[in-house]
Amino acid sequence: MNRYGLAAALALALATAACTGDPAPAGSGSAASGSTASGGAAPGDASGFYVDPDGAAAQEVRKLEREGRTEEAGLIRRIADRPNAIWIGDQDPKDRVAAITTKARQAGRTPVLVAYHIPNRDCGQFSAGGAADAREYRNWIGRFAEGIGDRPALVVVEPDALAHILDNCTQGGQAGERLDLLRNAVETLKRQPAAKVYVDAGNAGWIKDPGEWAEPMRRAGVPQADGFAFNVSNFFTVEESVAVAGRLSDAIGGAHYVLDTSRNGNGPVRDAQGDDAWCNPKGRALGAEPTTETGHERVDAFLWIKRPGESDGECHRGEPRAGDWFPEYALELARNAR
Repeated sequence: MNRYGLAAALALALATAACTGDPAPAGSGSAASGSTASGGAAPGDASGFYVDPDGAAAQEVRKLEREGRTEEAGLIRRIADRPNAIWIGDQDPKDRVAAITTKARQAGRTPVLVAYHIPNRDCGQFSAGGAADAREYRNWIGRFAEGIGDRPALVVVEPDALAHILDNCTQGGQAGERLDLLRNAVETLKRQPAAKVYVDAGNAGWIKDPGEWAEPMRRAGVPQADGFAFNVSNFFTVEESVAVAGRLSDAIGGAHYVLDTSRNGNGPVRDAQGDDAWCNPKGRALGAEPTTETGHERVDAFLWIKRPGESDGECHRGEPRAGDWFPEYALELARNAR
């Protein structure tokens, strides 16, 4: 599907929701002044994607305003009022996915969800966890799909899972099993009539030879999906990402893709090595806001897949665990945004 097709799908979701007469989502609470209270669009947001009114950034805005720290609240609202992906790693994802997709449809929006429960997730590093084995994962992704039902959702499948095959994290039969699990995830999710599915395929710094990725991407089900996701949780610029992702796309017949632009406003740290290059690096900035109007034929959307302001991990002394709110880092990202 091209970017116009995705935009049309989002528009259809909006129109369908508008015709249902659904009430406002129950239990959404009240947001801070100027932010979205029910997951609808923030002022100027025409992306069609769902804004989580109860995310960590929205909660931080309310906290800062209660404390009278209005300048900082305004900075964090640059994150809270934009569509951020919602990462799902719950032991049983059905109820949470159902709740999110129901609220999003009531708000006339499409949620961006991340399926994140592959066995040996993150190779035992900062985001270690996931299903105990292949059987458990197949059941898990089935429950995830049940949670979506017939409601619209854009799903990013398993960040880093494919890339970790190619950097030797998985050995022997584990690599083949993981590719089969990714393909099964695509097939299972695509049975849901309004689901758009993108398999994560690394970032511009990870890929040395796009030709090496073509067959694993095919085996992982990318041609059966709506495409692949790129630059998830990383910092490469749009131009750098398009240059490399375009070669991946060529290698598998012109597949479309989505780009994570959540923290790439200043690009990557050019002289860093190891964790310092990707784990809460200093001096980064929010990137292009979520949109389906990307200006690139094969780029279906810019998305904030990594939730800005949430930690990459305990990579430096005193930093929060992966996925936990990191207030100082959130403020830096927002202050540095163009």
